[in-house]
Amino acid sequence: MFERLRLAVVTLAGAAAVVGSCAREPAAEAAPATPAKDAAPTPTPVATDAPAGEYRLDKSHASLIFKVDHIGYSAYKGSFDDFDATLAFDPKAPETMRVTATISVASLDIPTPPQGFLDELKGPAWLNAAAFPAMTFRSTGVALTGPAAARVDGELEFRGIRAPVAFDTTFNGGYAGFPPYDPNARIGFSAKGSLKRSVFGLLIGIPTPEAPVGVGDDVAFEIEAEFSGPPAPKTPPPAQQ
Repeated sequence: MFERLRLAVVTLAGAAAVVGSCAREPAAEAAPATPAKDAAPTPTPVATDAPAGEYRLDKSHASLIFKVDHIGYSAYKGSFDDFDATLAFDPKAPETMRVTATISVASLDIPTPPQGFLDELKGPAWLNAAAFPAMTFRSTGVALTGPAAARVDGELEFRGIRAPVAFDTTFNGGYAGFPPYDPNARIGFSAKGSLKRSVFGLLIGIPTPEAPVGVGDDVAFEIEAEFSGPPAPKTPPPAQQ
């Protein structure tokens, strides 16, 4: 409380000094206003027949692939085969859209792993799937960067650590439904992004000046995802002649 009073007194004294100075000195000529730069126009969202509403991931048409540098010789690929997501979709107000996702850490998959290596990656030294069985993502903001493109900001939680992660998405299109083959609305997205695994405490194998051979800190990921939404509107029966 005393500190706030002291700050108020200092502020009032400073203001009084400024007023007194202005009274003694002639007013300075106002500087000409600098014209504001033209702001970039907000993109107009691409049109789609898919309605606003709650959408769930179609797991049979989704993939989550990651790449990491392996001793500088290759971009080693892996994937997570079990993940789910929900999306609050609004094609007319993309900035209001929200997505949440959960990834099963134990669903890690890599091509032709040496015997026992996949279990080692899931073990305590690496992903520690037993102690931390899931990664969770929650979006915190969506900004349209083109008619069919947006940047999605959010938080990823893994190994007891929550950190910001962003990715760029492309809206591939959608429809209100395609009965009888697909009775619900459908939309599709592609997304790309990257993160540093060290942020989540996953430090093993990262190259250092003393041990320059290892597995990179930067992890790039690519997502392909289709979502199923509200039921298609019923078509009225044809009028009888």
